[in-house]
Amino acid sequence: MRILVLGFTGYLGAHVVERLRALPGALVLGGGRSAAADLDVDLARVRPEQLTKVLASAAPDTVINCAGATGGDAVTLAEVNARGPAVLCAALREAAPAARLVHLGSAAEYGPGTPGTPVTESAATHPVGPYGATKLAGTAAVTASGLDAVVLRVGNPVGPGAPSSGLPGRIAALLRASGPGPEAVLRLGDLSAHRDFVDVRDVARAAALAATAPGPLPPVLNIGGGRAVPVRDLVRGLAGLAGFRGRIEETTAGSARSAPVSWQCSDIAAAERALGWRPAHTLDDALAALWEGGRTP
Repeated sequence: MRILVLGFTGYLGAHVVERLRALPGALVLGGGRSAAADLDVDLARVRPEQLTKVLASAAPDTVINCAGATGGDAVTLAEVNARGPAVLCAALREAAPAARLVHLGSAAEYGPGTPGTPVTESAATHPVGPYGATKLAGTAAVTASGLDAVVLRVGNPVGPGAPSSGLPGRIAALLRASGPGPEAVLRLGDLSAHRDFVDVRDVARAAALAATAPGPLPPVLNIGGGRAVPVRDLVRGLAGLAGFRGRIEETTAGSARSAPVSWQCSDIAAAERALGWRPAHTLDDALAALWEGGRTP
């Protein structure tokens, strides 16, 4: 099986590639802008006819799109998260119409949740900012493409290699910089929100299952931890792993992207039915792997 992973050097993409390369008989190709890419693909810039030629030469059985932007201005988010999947679908219809497309979406597409009620894939979507809106536009392009396609709506990924652009990686970096002494102070934003955290290794396993599952899949599947966790608990968990003995102060407002969303939790029953997937790692597992992965030998 020939599997093309777009965005293969990113946080999610790197874990997906690692998982796929352990599959017997899988030939994994990386597409992106780095020098290590097997195929030079920039979904934010490439023209559909150019990408059609690239995909025709690669002849993939499956394409997993991990390319996405989580930060930047609205134009950047739209180019990567909305235009990118649309161009990819157009090119796949011409070059490899029988290939399966697995696209990584985001739980941010749902917008604010109702406390105590996990959101299902049939719930209304009402994202609150450009990130969620552009990810939802990408999902719309994929589900309306007519391809053998599935969107995995991923919760808040955490685990080994988490980048500092996201909350778990940023907190870990701050803890390493602050030192463990009792005089240390960690000044953060509001930590009262609840989020559905999922280990990045479980996300990669879900992508691999979706890539290789027989028959058609539902158009959208939630991939999350299946429970709402206070962000404050995540911070305290990392602080405990760091041996942090200082103070944690919530002194500023939350990020513009997440502050309006106080509670999120995904119902993951459909992924279990369709893929036989459930999270294998707890949040404690994910935090331990994140912390240990960044330790200096």
